[in-house]
Amino acid sequence: MAVSVTAVALAALPGIRHGFFTRRGGVSEAPYASLNCGPGSRDGRANVVENRARVARSLGLVPERLLTVGQVHGANAVVVAAPWPDPEHGRPQADALVTNTPGLAIATLTADCAPVLFADRQARVIGAAHAGWKGALAGILESTITAMEGLGAHRNRIQVAIGPAIGPNHYEVGEEFVQTFLTRDLDNARFFRRPDGAGRALFDLPGFIAARLSTAGASLCEDLGRCTYAGESEFFSFRRATHLGEADYGRQISAIVLD
Repeated sequence: MAVSVTAVALAALPGIRHGFFTRRGGVSEAPYASLNCGPGSRDGRANVVENRARVARSLGLVPERLLTVGQVHGANAVVVAAPWPDPEHGRPQADALVTNTPGLAIATLTADCAPVLFADRQARVIGAAHAGWKGALAGILESTITAMEGLGAHRNRIQVAIGPAIGPNHYEVGEEFVQTFLTRDLDNARFFRRPDGAGRALFDLPGFIAARLSTAGASLCEDLGRCTYAGESEFFSFRRATHLGEADYGRQISAIVLD
């Protein structure tokens, strides 16, 4: 059975179901053990298909109604109203999905980047975004909110949850990375810290995302505070796999659906 964690803010909304799924409850073997939902991994295709089917069933849906996109670390949000005609090759290149269609689970795949789920209960519009540092800096969060407004949502009613992502104690970055953010806005310095005062900086990705969402006018933002790098038994992590010298890594899925 696919295992997920939920956000209090979204779980309290009637008519909306969601889950930030962990790596547990699937059929894949190491290093993908066990709920690897990433078709871009080198895991066996049959394993990924079965894992995604388990996620869909846990949301009360058939697998064809669990949708993801070809993620590219950009700022494009796509409005969707029906399953992809060709799930294997017909997925758009984007980093967020938005819908007001009941029974359609929109989802994002991550392995250190942040999965971000959005909901305007009154307008019955939902969104799911893949927010790594590139996408967050490029504007994927704001693009998702704008796309939701196109379906009748109001940003001051949108509630947002930031799911498991690499946390601020483990996201070590180089000086060029820091300067990329400071060039955009000197106030971004608050999302970096140097524990020893002079070494490589640590970046607070969830904090940066929460700040962008607040500036964009979202009514409520909840950060689950779950670190993918530190939580090896629960989450896949690209950076942890790299540090361990593993050849590949799995992806967890996060999804939201209107009843």
